[in-house]
Amino acid sequence: MDIIETPARSPVDWPGLDGVPERRFRLLAVGDVRIEVRALLPGLRFTELTSDRLAYAPARALVAGTAVNLARRAAGYFRDVGVLARIGDDDFTHVIRRELRRLGLRDLLRVEPGMPNGVTMMLRDGSETGGRGVRLLVAEEDSANRLLSERDVRDAAAEIRGADVLSVDGYALLSPVSRAAVLRAAEIARLSGTLVAFDLVPHDIDARLPASEVIPMLRLADVVISEAPTIARLLGRPATMIGSAEVRGLVPALDEAVPAPARPLWLLRFGPGSLEYVLARRRDGLLLEYPTGYGEGVERIGFGDRLAAGELFWWAAARASR
Repeated sequence: MDIIETPARSPVDWPGLDGVPERRFRLLAVGDVRIEVRALLPGLRFTELTSDRLAYAPARALVAGTAVNLARRAAGYFRDVGVLARIGDDDFTHVIRRELRRLGLRDLLRVEPGMPNGVTMMLRDGSETGGRGVRLLVAEEDSANRLLSERDVRDAAAEIRGADVLSVDGYALLSPVSRAAVLRAAEIARLSGTLVAFDLVPHDIDARLPASEVIPMLRLADVVISEAPTIARLLGRPATMIGSAEVRGLVPALDEAVPAPARPLWLLRFGPGSLEYVLARRRDGLLLEYPTGYGEGVERIGFGDRLAAGELFWWAAARASR
């Protein structure tokens, strides 16, 4: 597949960031499913907090996590979107399943008996306008998400083989159990012709895992989505990736880390907020750079998932047109 043959200049031109009139293809999202509390603290900086503070601010609770966040956006492009994850067994379990039904997502969830669902708190301060302040993300570490197993993946093997795109992310690599599971899922996908998309998160994954624990997934992936500074740090390179020249200079390190015959499509986000531009690059083929539309006045929360969903549909459509 050579995506440069698509009629649109970039996935932001087509299919765009807001879905398509005629949905196509099947996507299976594997990752975290959590209950998340989000709050924006306008006019308040974290650095100003020197004592206890009560702040009245916009806040809400929702079903989130890497798998749901992407699947919610992908449902605007793909005709069939499934979510595979291991969740807890508590009062939130029904809430999670009800939300998947409301979103039109197929529920492939596995329940871990006696274990609570993971809870995340996301606080963003008012140090910048447009909801772009400093983010504090507090995630419960010992949650059922980390227990997705190879058996869970084997049980879902037919779903993986039947998908056009399998999406996984780096949070699963943080636990040996779920790491083995997503590697197995990627192997099943590769053998069956299902395309593997890997989102390199968390953005400080280099501080949490050695590169040797991440590179096996990079070598199995057909596409890797990453903020350029994240992959640069993981590969031991300078992480000042704001301009196009610096990002293009990272290409030799990518080829060295993931040598032929692997040919992943790298979608590298960069710019002042690490989200304004994308360098799409594939060995011996595609080299494309495009603006994402992110900028002043654009909500940051969820933008990366909107962009990724459009890019994955663009990618699947290019493959189908060959």
